[in-house]
Formats: sequence, structure tokens, C-alpha cells
Amino acid sequence: MVQNHEIEKRPRGRPQIRCDDDTRSVIIEAANRQFHESGYAAASIAAIAQAAGVSTKTLYRLFPTKADLFSEMITERTGRFLIALDPATLAVADLRQGLERMLTAYGMLTLSLDTITVTRLVISESDRFPEIATSFYEKAIVRTNMLMEDWLRRQIAHGLIALDDPHAACGMLRGMMIMEPQRAAMLRQQPPPGVEEIAARSKMCTDLFLKGCALTL
Repeated sequence: MVQNHEIEKRPRGRPQIRCDDDTRSVIIEAANRQFHESGYAAASIAAIAQAAGVSTKTLYRLFPTKADLFSEMITERTGRFLIALDPATLAVADLRQGLERMLTAYGMLTLSLDTITVTRLVISESDRFPEIATSFYEKAIVRTNMLMEDWLRRQIAHGLIALDDPHAACGMLRGMMIMEPQRAAMLRQQPPPGVEEIAARSKMCTDLFLKGCALTL
């Protein structure tokens, strides 16, 4: 009796190629490790490409310069903060909950070991490479400040708080939240705070801030 056996058919052609967005993410992750290990000046584009599993030609097509790659890395990092602050969630939160949530997300971003390491890198190498300082300032500091300041202005418009200068107040609020633990970590005097410590600091900063500007509590 003859038996018919089905032969498994293998797909023909080249393996599926990653889309550019996925490739960008893999390259940024590899670059982040390389910048952490070697610094900006010594970071090797060839090593980044190898770690990402792409050719240097592909890397340069997506990121024409090392400065572009560093800038995109900062943009991606700040994007995590924007994702954490879901507008729909903030819209239904009351004043205290919204502010505490925003400060916690900001603390998680800026006080992480990853961000502390990048900040050290920027400070140490910005004289030789001012472009990385510009990227860090515009993509991280200005971008997060704009989002937080916009939230404060909306609370003013809703009649919940009173501030003569929302921009200056936002800078003070950010400083109150991160300055001391950030400096201690930057100078390697203390480890970066953990999640519970950041949450507790966020609650304390929220209480202090609202006592100074809230019209109704």
C-alpha cells in the first residue's frame, strides 16, 4: 500500500527584513549601551552597527551623523515620559492626583540611573561637542518643561490654581522634585532613588506646591 506523505513546504525568498522603525529602535538601544560604556567621543559607529546587527551603511542611512543618533536617543527617552502622562488619564484626575502623577513620571525619567549616566556624559563632553548639550537641552529639558508648564496653565484656566509666572513656577517645581537626589546621584554620593522614594517625594512636593498656589483644595 502506497502512502502519500505531505512534504512541508518552506517559504522561498529572503528572510523578512525589519522595517525602518524597528531597526531604528534596535540601533538606539545599541547606541545607548555604547554611549554608556565608552562615552560620546569614543563611541564607535561600527561597534553600534555590529551590536544592532546592521551594516554601517544602514545605520548612516537612518542616522547620518553620531550627533543625530544621540539626539534621537534623547528624543526616545523623553518619549517615555510623554507616554507615562496619558492625556486621557490626566484629564479625569483631580488637581492633586494629576500633579502627583506628573511629578512621579518626571522623577522616574530624570532620576533613573540611565538618565543620570547620560547627564554626566553631556556635562563632561559638552565643551568638545556642544551639539550634544543642545540636543539634551532641547529634547529633554525644554520638551518636558513645556508639557508640565502646559498642564499648569490648564489648571490656571480652570480656576484651580493662581500663578503669576507659570514658566518660572514650573522650573521651581521641577527643581524641588529632582535637584537634591539628582545632585547626590550625579556626584556618586548616593544611589539614584527607587520607585517608592520617588513616589514619596512626589507626594511631598505636591503638598508643598499646592499650599502655595491652590485656590481650592
